[in-house]
Amino acid sequence: MVYGIVLAGAWLVWHLVFPIKVVGRENLPRDGRGFVLAPNHLSAIDPVFVVIARFWGKKMLVMAKEEVMHVNPFFTWFFHQVGVFGVTRGRGDTSAVDNAIEEVKNGRGLLIFPEGTRSKTGEPGKLKSGAFVVASAAGVDIVPCRIIYRHGHMRLFSRVRICFGEPIPAEKLFLGEHKSAAKLRENKQLLLDAWQKLYEENRFE
Repeated sequence: MVYGIVLAGAWLVWHLVFPIKVVGRENLPRDGRGFVLAPNHLSAIDPVFVVIARFWGKKMLVMAKEEVMHVNPFFTWFFHQVGVFGVTRGRGDTSAVDNAIEEVKNGRGLLIFPEGTRSKTGEPGKLKSGAFVVASAAGVDIVPCRIIYRHGHMRLFSRVRICFGEPIPAEKLFLGEHKSAAKLRENKQLLLDAWQKLYEENRFE
């Protein structure tokens, strides 16, 4: 109940402050299967936009850098309410990833930013392995998501487009027993190509 109230309130506030357009919501799973939702990353409040754009459905897990959990007290509270959990970089925080894999296997969605940090140029950065490792281990699809800001970055009253692409099937994402490096590179390129397609189809003119 708390999740629903918080989400509805945030939806109202954010639509007043940021004119948000959602594209491709039909590409999100509706059948109770787990999935990995993989957006590009431009702003510390990107998770808010993506969660609000999805809106309906079981509360997702949202993987974020530990420092994002401490942007300010409001965001810390909001993030906890909508399923965000922090992962400490550089310390081999495998327990958080293992828990996420089990949750996704059991039908939860996981929102994870494959770049691992915000882009300073607006262009996608180098992709980390986490999203692909989780998807492969859990046997689920990755849903590409492209966040597009009217001015290239987040600013008050700026128009925002949250675009969900067609899922990349689990069968294509399986890395094999030994987690093939070549297959991982191929999977990363699939996501980059999907992001580029979403940008070209939905960018501001």
